[in-house]
Amino acid sequence: MYHRGLAVALVAISLVLGARPASADDGTLLRVFLKDGTSLVSFGEPARVGDRIVFSMPTAATPNPPLHLVDLPIAQVDWDRTNRYAIAARAAHYVATQADADYATLSDEVAQTLNDVARLTDSGARLVAIERARNKLADWPPNHYNYRQSDVSQMLAMLDAAIADLRAARGDRRFDINLSAYADPPSIPEPLLPPPTAQEAVEELLLAARVVDTSAERTSLLSTAVAVIDRDKSVLPAEWAATARAKTQAAIQTEVNLDRSYSALTTGMMTLANQRARSGDVLGIERVLRAISQRDEALGNQRPEAVTALLTAVQARLDAARQLQLARDRWALRAPELRAYGNAITTPMDLLARLNPALEAIKALSGSGPATLASIQRTVARISTLISAIAPPEELAAPHALLISAVQLAGHAAEIRREATLAGDMARAWDASSAAAGALMLGARASGDIHTLLRPPQLK
Repeated sequence: MYHRGLAVALVAISLVLGARPASADDGTLLRVFLKDGTSLVSFGEPARVGDRIVFSMPTAATPNPPLHLVDLPIAQVDWDRTNRYAIAARAAHYVATQADADYATLSDEVAQTLNDVARLTDSGARLVAIERARNKLADWPPNHYNYRQSDVSQMLAMLDAAIADLRAARGDRRFDINLSAYADPPSIPEPLLPPPTAQEAVEELLLAARVVDTSAERTSLLSTAVAVIDRDKSVLPAEWAATARAKTQAAIQTEVNLDRSYSALTTGMMTLANQRARSGDVLGIERVLRAISQRDEALGNQRPEAVTALLTAVQARLDAARQLQLARDRWALRAPELRAYGNAITTPMDLLARLNPALEAIKALSGSGPATLASIQRTVARISTLISAIAPPEELAAPHALLISAVQLAGHAAEIRREATLAGDMARAWDASSAAAGALMLGARASGDIHTLLRPPQLK
């Protein structure tokens, strides 16, 4: 019984191997379907990157066409249909280029397995070998775009019969054969479309120009369309080409004019926003924001990316103006205490500033006589007495502390210079130089910070 079933399987398999399918269209031409049902040709797989779809569009009806990169928002694309079409195109390409060879290899392997089985004497080994061949057949269609699935189903039925015969001969009473290896998949839901003609290639460039969301991309596509019309005018309908070229040139000029208008809008509004921010004119900047929206509407809302960037920049100026106005209001409330501190600290800062020439001499090691060193120490003592009686406002505590440090370093510089002179110690002279440099640096910084904080706040 086993030999009869196996022989039938071998004969059936040899008959099933005969037919060959017809060729399909080149699988490299895919389609990106838009939400409105139209589509754009993609040379190769489109890529989804975040919320964008990027693909290469052919600009000629030739086997190896020049390409134009297109970048669309995912909101414009029917991604499910695009994916279905890609699967259908890949399947067609596989059938046209590789399926026959893969199927022949599969058939040869199965036939060889069955021939080997015929020479086996152990029934258990025969059963294992046939079941292995059957499993390989069952797994093949889903991994090969279901190519020749009906033929594979016939071979599976023959092998199932042979397995059943072999098990019956062995006395098996319980069979565990899955006679339905896989469900027949639905037919390809997206029919393949023919490659675009020369005219259709231009029309798709124009369609892409209408759906992209940046002006630079739109102008690039329109310019490419004009170049393609000029290049392929010999194969394009003359009247259509002339009309399409004129309309496309007009569209390019419109884009150029819009770019200029929006550029002028950006420059003018940012200049006005900066001026009003520096003066803390919050209401004035709010009027700028309204003016931007009104001007954008008058231009037809044609540059959303430029307007969004402009509104964001002006909003930042508005936030800065509000912060500035808050700081000015606080300064106004604190003005009496700040003025009192400013009046009190003026003399100590002036005295410290008068020490700069003497400190510069210590820093440069250019010579500091006894009178100069004594003058520094007397002035430092006087500044210390004055400054100890001054309580700085909270916001001036840090520069006030810097000022005290500068005064202390000035006194140390004079004291160390005196020691170095008496001992003739150059190393100590350099220590005095470092102290003087620190006093000069901290004094300048403290003075600058104090003067800044005593003035009404300004926009940075």
